[in-house]
Amino acid sequence: MTNPIRPPRIHDVAQLAGVSVATVSRVISNPGIVAQATREAVETAIAATGYTVNLTARNLRQQQVGGVLALVPKLANPFFSEILSGISDVLRREGLSLLVVDTTAVPHQPARTALASYLSRSRSDGVIVLDGSLDPALFAAPGCPPVVQACEWNEALQAPRVLADNAAGGRLAARHLTGLGHRRILHLTGPEANTLTIDRRRGFLDGLAEAGLDAADSPEMTGDFSIASGHAAAARILALKDRPTAVFCDNDEMAIGLITGLIRAGLDVPGEISVMGFDNIEMSAYCLPALTTIRQHRARLGRRAAEVLLSRMRGETVDGTTMLDVELLARASTGPA
Repeated sequence: MTNPIRPPRIHDVAQLAGVSVATVSRVISNPGIVAQATREAVETAIAATGYTVNLTARNLRQQQVGGVLALVPKLANPFFSEILSGISDVLRREGLSLLVVDTTAVPHQPARTALASYLSRSRSDGVIVLDGSLDPALFAAPGCPPVVQACEWNEALQAPRVLADNAAGGRLAARHLTGLGHRRILHLTGPEANTLTIDRRRGFLDGLAEAGLDAADSPEMTGDFSIASGHAAAARILALKDRPTAVFCDNDEMAIGLITGLIRAGLDVPGEISVMGFDNIEMSAYCLPALTTIRQHRARLGRRAAEVLLSRMRGETVDGTTMLDVELLARASTGPA
């Protein structure tokens, strides 16, 4: 039993479990390397004693702040929720907190001014960048903690990347729509300079080429990844002289906005025009009709980004790109041409 006049210590846990203090520490920090029976004994002792890790003392010993910063473009976008959840899951096991900053929250203030104060080891131990539009010079300042890019990326930023295979997703979309017999397929893209837009377009054109089609068979229309831009695209598509039989949207939000606009105008989806998206956000399965989309495993992407960052924080060398698979989810919004 522990002394009721003082909080339980790691030595109390070790004594009760019949193991060394070092073993208790390993169970807390890296349980996967400890035998199951030993791990269970330590976990039982932790519960019995009420022992908790003194995170403040630990961070002081390790010269850490105890938190990781995630830079997110437009936090209101539901796409990022699962990625942040995956990041948080990994950090929580390490006793680290997650600080999230919306890079678009101060629209009239330069990002350098708005974000520079966060990019310091006095504010965070590492940074996960989910906004590919940020100036790489932001992360070159002395004292900037280790950086990992996730989801979006910037070619000029020298930092490891954890990405979904966007080009493969574009190819899957083209194969699905051409397999249904569609030959005139409009591509509603994201912003032109966005890396997601570029890779998804490249993959989509590769998929069309496999079916004997080329870029002329897939005119582009530019959106901004928002529901509103998808809805606005409906009127533009309806005004086209040679209307497409299918539309591939670079994300689910634009696809949902587009479907709403088309149905309000009296078109049948997918009877008169098929629509598909990319990402598989939660609402894509519940809109009417349910949205055919390309699923990227966002929680897995967040977890992997956090793991790569932790490796960098430990001083390990991590380079290159980790590419995660995507998959087609065929639902009711697409049908034969």
